Amino acid sequence: MNKKSISIKRALISVSDKTGIVEFAQFLTLHKVEIYSTGGTYSLLKSSHIPVKSVSDITSFPEIMNGRVKTMHPFIMGGILGRRDVDSSVADELGINWIDLVVCNLYPFEKTIQKEGVTLEEAIENIDIGGPTMIRSAAKNFNDVLVVTSVDQYSPIMDEFSINSLISYNTRREAASVAFSHTARYDALIQSYLEDSPFPKELSLGFSLFNSDNEDGSLRYGENPHQKAAVYRASLAPHKKDEMSLLDAPQLQGKHLSFNNLSDTQGAIETLREFNEPTCVVVKHGTPCGVSSNPSPLVALKQAYEADSLSAFGSIIAINALFDEEMASYISKLFIEVLVAPSFSPQALEILKKKKNLRVLQLSKITKPKEILSGRFIGSDLLLQTKDAKEITEKDVECVTKTKVSTKEMEELLFAWNVVKHVKSNAIVISYNHTTCGIGGGQVSRVDATDIALRKSGQKEALVLASDAFFPFKDSIEILEGKNIKAIIQPGGSIRDNEVIDACDTLGIAMVFTHTRSFLHA
Repeated sequence: MNKKSISIKRALISVSDKTGIVEFAQFLTLHKVEIYSTGGTYSLLKSSHIPVKSVSDITSFPEIMNGRVKTMHPFIMGGILGRRDVDSSVADELGINWIDLVVCNLYPFEKTIQKEGVTLEEAIENIDIGGPTMIRSAAKNFNDVLVVTSVDQYSPIMDEFSINSLISYNTRREAASVAFSHTARYDALIQSYLEDSPFPKELSLGFSLFNSDNEDGSLRYGENPHQKAAVYRASLAPHKKDEMSLLDAPQLQGKHLSFNNLSDTQGAIETLREFNEPTCVVVKHGTPCGVSSNPSPLVALKQAYEADSLSAFGSIIAINALFDEEMASYISKLFIEVLVAPSFSPQALEILKKKKNLRVLQLSKITKPKEILSGRFIGSDLLLQTKDAKEITEKDVECVTKTKVSTKEMEELLFAWNVVKHVKSNAIVISYNHTTCGIGGGQVSRVDATDIALRKSGQKEALVLASDAFFPFKDSIEILEGKNIKAIIQPGGSIRDNEVIDACDTLGIAMVFTHTRSFLHA
């Protein structure tokens, strides 16, 4: 194991992303490094008056098949992979020259498949073969070779090499790790694009460190200050990726987002996606505590916050409408952690910037959820499922009681259903006038969840109630007596459904079945 610093005498440069490569090559030339290159990189360096030789000068063989084959040659692979302390005699015998530095990034497969209307043939032609082979070869032989796969590495490597024209073992080993990560992410993206099954036998997922408070890429901390944390962006083919990402939302002001901020804000957005009309969602500790839909976004904001203002202290607010001056004036008196909207008026931003700690995010693309994969870790293992993107409409529900629901009650029931599916189970949501007024979630007993929602709901008229799963017993219905609950929406499917229906009939409560359960256990 060679842990000594190495000098660089010969470099092979072949890059798709040519940002900064001319300056890096000029630096290498200044330090008397012999440079070899291929294709477009060779042409660029040559036209920039940098002394460069073609890979064909090493192989004595031209690039063939429109560049499909150019670096896959023993003189190239041997020059990279050869062990200086073991394979020198073979290299001398065959006339193989050592390659000490490989600078390579890969064909733009990710960028290609993002293009609208891209064909499978075009995608396949942007799968790099020689590049990953060179990168993996150099990374495997990091004892004697430095591999560079990112533009961000150019500057620190130039700084280190400038000191005494040497590259340390630690730098080579770290660069090898980065290189294997680079090719692993690349292969995972290709696998994702080509794989039809949502649950392949072997699952490859690529993620890239996204953002950080600190230089090392970590968030300030995790759920608690003693836990370490970071956030990564998934690399997936477009048809397997959620077209809406919280990580695409520019932060307009405020402190860095924490682990809990990101998690809770995602929960607010997931609820908001259920609604087309102007809607505001208030989330605390990952679950909605107030939701309201109203033609007036200002009214929706006020009603959502005031639905449970005690719980809303230190909450996340997400709204799907322009955030204007009146709305900013309203929340200027409140303690809010994060505010998300698709756009903000200049006057609103002037008011909000006085709240320096308030994190303001602009998420312009708030789309309906689609059935993509969603997962969570169980220890070091991964659970995967398709996202609960099923939309329940009036056509999907069945009225099972003697008392029937009116058109207005049906609209209210569907509103409550769209909220309850985002409340931790066991979950009960009570609403009035398209505004939640009582939410009971995360309980081990459905009757307890019902009781909590009732205690929060007050004494409004014509309330409706939504349950994310069936009522196992009629006790949750019996406690509704005298509570102004006019209608219930629930999945149905209990062996005691008839008892529950009879209890509703006794109290004159209408009830509809969705025949769809919407547990949220996370």
